[in-house]
Amino acid sequence: MKNSSKRFKQKISNSLNVATMVMGLSISSAISLPVWASDAVHQFEISAGPLSQTLHQLALTSGITLAFEPEQVAGKTAAALQGSFTPEAALETVLRGSGLQVRSVAGGYTLVPEGAAADVVEPDPDTPADKILKLVPLAVDSTALPSTTEGTNSYTTGSMNTATRLGLSIRETPQSVSVITRQMIDDMQLESLTDVVNTVTGVTSTALDSSRNSFSARGFDISSYQVDGVPTSWQGGYESGQSQIDTLLYDRVEVVRGASGLIAGAGNPSAAINLVRKRADSKEFIGHASISAGSWDRYQGTVDVSTPLNEAGSVRGRLVGSYLDERSFVDAAENEKTLFYGTLAADLTDSTLLNVGISYQDNDPRGTTWGGLPAWFSDGTRTNWSRSKTTAPDWATWASDNTNYFANIEHVFDSGARVYAAYSKSIQNADLRLLYPLGLPDINTGEGMGPLLAWYDYKREQDTIDIYGSVPFSFAGQNHEVTLGFMHSKQDFVADTRGALNPAAIGNFYDWNPSAYPKPQWGEKSLNRKEKTKQVGGYAVARLSLADSLKLIIGSRVTNWETDIEYGDGSGDRINHHQVVTPYAGLIYDINDVYSAYVSYTDIFNPQNARDISGKYLDPIEGKNYEAGLKAEYLQGRLNATFSVFRIEQDNLAQADGNNFVTGTNEQAYTAAEGATSKGFEVEVSGAITNNWNMLVGWSQFRVEDADGTAVNTDHPRRTATLFTTYQLDQLTLGGGVNWESSNYTMATNPLGQAEKLKQDGYALVRLMARYQVTPALSAQLNINNLFDKKYYTNIGAFSQLAYGAPRNANLTLRYDF
Repeated sequence: MKNSSKRFKQKISNSLNVATMVMGLSISSAISLPVWASDAVHQFEISAGPLSQTLHQLALTSGITLAFEPEQVAGKTAAALQGSFTPEAALETVLRGSGLQVRSVAGGYTLVPEGAAADVVEPDPDTPADKILKLVPLAVDSTALPSTTEGTNSYTTGSMNTATRLGLSIRETPQSVSVITRQMIDDMQLESLTDVVNTVTGVTSTALDSSRNSFSARGFDISSYQVDGVPTSWQGGYESGQSQIDTLLYDRVEVVRGASGLIAGAGNPSAAINLVRKRADSKEFIGHASISAGSWDRYQGTVDVSTPLNEAGSVRGRLVGSYLDERSFVDAAENEKTLFYGTLAADLTDSTLLNVGISYQDNDPRGTTWGGLPAWFSDGTRTNWSRSKTTAPDWATWASDNTNYFANIEHVFDSGARVYAAYSKSIQNADLRLLYPLGLPDINTGEGMGPLLAWYDYKREQDTIDIYGSVPFSFAGQNHEVTLGFMHSKQDFVADTRGALNPAAIGNFYDWNPSAYPKPQWGEKSLNRKEKTKQVGGYAVARLSLADSLKLIIGSRVTNWETDIEYGDGSGDRINHHQVVTPYAGLIYDINDVYSAYVSYTDIFNPQNARDISGKYLDPIEGKNYEAGLKAEYLQGRLNATFSVFRIEQDNLAQADGNNFVTGTNEQAYTAAEGATSKGFEVEVSGAITNNWNMLVGWSQFRVEDADGTAVNTDHPRRTATLFTTYQLDQLTLGGGVNWESSNYTMATNPLGQAEKLKQDGYALVRLMARYQVTPALSAQLNINNLFDKKYYTNIGAFSQLAYGAPRNANLTLRYDF
């Protein structure tokens, strides 16, 4: 596709003149990084594609200096590079058939025609030694590191558009952002969306039970999700496996903290999570397969294959598949997960790219809990259960399947203008057969708990259209860009239910046997809830260069939101919000070539499905987000650092109304917290410190209170830290890290009618990894989680219950690349 692989346009001072002397020609393209052990062996995972792009990724991965003329590689392609090579061997491999060969020069490498005489690259003997390929900081276009992270071995990305649709680098984005790259996912073995969230700076998860998780940031729940930038949504209480989405089919996960209403429309000013799919971009047959075995009889097999579908490689395909069978540290709990992903890419013209695909994930858990373990005995004494204790019978399930169809097309004009259109359809089903424990056990007899049995069927269908166009232009001697977009989303949700006709007693909970509790006879199916939601939005955003070092991003969105709800008793509600304006503004000042400062402002609204004790819906959440920070970009974007401070002002924040339910239901009742304000700061550094050393480190701290100064959402930890790092020693890569959370608590009413704090003390979880490259194609990787076997809660206080996190566990993976 035309312009699909941009040239490295670099403004080179000393090194340009020096390289000209060395090569005997005028170089307009060069890749220059500090030279770290150029003879060292490196692991490469670079897909087939344009030769220029392959060379860029190779140089970035290995840390070498590589200089060449763009015309030398124009129109040429390279085969995939998979396995362990020295930089020179890697260059020789990708240059086969190109008519070029690699030549070593002082401080790096250059490209010359095959058979070229050695004296082509000999420097002039009169050239001062300190001028020959002198390595100096270069001004580099943000495409120095591509947005696609697969195959780069990187802990950062070159650009992202989750916040503004403008395709900006992390430094150019006037909000606090994080990217969990493919390399991070592989190194830490982050297998689900929940695993990823627990690694993101300032973002935490809470286990609602064994099959559901909610996410939060800056003191508020996250409700904005995207897949390839297309917004999607779900409610945690009616989840159909979304928090267990498998990461195998994604290239990276982008997270924008704060308000993201410009693109997402409605949502909370907490964060937006964008899952970016892998693409079919290889013009050669490549892939990998893996098998793994871990604690609690965990076994998994995966395969990922890419191939051209015609001789020219203009049509390409990719298939990803996985099967997982695992038990759990919790009694009777087990799970089977099947994943399939297929995608096609077609270069309709040199400037037009079409992508289509389908993904399917089936989750089949057994021994699924509904809620957690009781926090008290009936006399008010606190419980202390084994981590393996469960309230679920072995037949209980929260089975779900998710099918997604997608198509998108992009055209890039010669002027640099581009248009993009995408359609996505998701179908999610869930089959829930559950037991909820009512009451509290007697400390002596274990008696006193009763069963609430229910069978739910959920179905959610969502259709989304996303169209936008971007036009660059020049005015007053500066370059600018404007983007206009339109989104339309329609979602239908139906929940049916059945009651149990003959529930058996729980009896002595000390003697609870999941395999002995019988399945009930179920009653007739009836409607529990039906929803139809439509969101239509249009937006405009511009990036204006006020000066060479000063950029203004300004935009706005207008949203119409409509929801119709029907209940099982025939009653209903309608929630409408029309022409809601969501502004966006950010100002970025480049202090120098490395550092920049920014300020930004957004506001956001979010219709709520939370109801008060009388059943009335709370008014929409309204919020304003103020943010300022400093950002730094080192080593041509391979290492990014961010410091940000923020203030979020929010009204009508849903706050759990103690242990109260909505009248006539088993739904948690809420009250509105007026004037809730969150203030805090975040720090993150991610990327490559040296060629062999990757690191992610982050810290987040906030305080959130209502208008009276009373803390709200106290079950969200106020301070979190994350650290993970890897270092490559020839064929061996070693890594480790720690996730830390401060204490959090829930105020609840104990069995004696007294207010009591259910508290999780601060804790740290340590993880280790080691990967050995047995051959260029075969690797073995060991991951250990919760190294010191810390006993901690993943949820405490919700409905006076608690849930434990996983004990120490390990997983061994063998991977073969072909």
